[in-house]
Amino acid sequence: MTLALISALPEELQAVLDLLPDEQRTTVAGRAFWQGHLHGQAVVAVLSGIGKVAAATTTALLIERFQASRVVMTGVAGGLGAGVKVGDVVVARALLQHDMDASPIFPRHEVPGYGRSRFATDAALGDALVRACEASLRDPLAMPGAEAVAAFGLTAPRVHQGLIVSGDRFVSRTSESQALQAELPDALAVDMESAAVAQVCADWGVPMAVVRTISDRADDAAHVDFPRFLTQVASRYSAVIVAALLAGSA
Repeated sequence: MTLALISALPEELQAVLDLLPDEQRTTVAGRAFWQGHLHGQAVVAVLSGIGKVAAATTTALLIERFQASRVVMTGVAGGLGAGVKVGDVVVARALLQHDMDASPIFPRHEVPGYGRSRFATDAALGDALVRACEASLRDPLAMPGAEAVAAFGLTAPRVHQGLIVSGDRFVSRTSESQALQAELPDALAVDMESAAVAQVCADWGVPMAVVRTISDRADDAAHVDFPRFLTQVASRYSAVIVAALLAGSA
């Protein structure tokens, strides 16, 4: 039973690799896959790269080449839902490609051949991820430290559950964010990979879950302090949440 951990950005992956005492590197299709153990469980961690195609290729390799039995994706996302603020985390219960549009042949957002637009995450794995997030966020100062908490206003981070939407575009304009909110009012966050991972996992029947740290509100200020947030907050969130997830299922 191998848990696959996917990160889209190098800083997030490194934070997870730092947890593994015995990681071994294997390169496949230009990607480095790191196999090791955490809390007695077999783990394979990988940097997917940015975008849906990169994420789908990586997920297929994890399942076929490394026999991943569960997949968890971590990373950052832009907040869309009301009350979803910077420093919060969102655990996906469903995923949708907001830029999928084969209309008028198929309804907008529906994935051709699947008869649906939304891909549900695994309920049990999602529940475990929520518990790990809640445990990790009880003390906001414990993960990023006082300086980051003050800089980004992380005094009371929350865990949200619901829809995350994905597309091959970094949403960084208020007009685009508002358009997504109007079209998909239950969407909590937007990223560039998770829905592709969900579709591949559905093809193989592999349970998957996603947790995303909110780095911005996907608006005109989305680029502000992103590198600092990624290093000081998001990467540390990912590592602590993954450790808590594996500790709870050990």
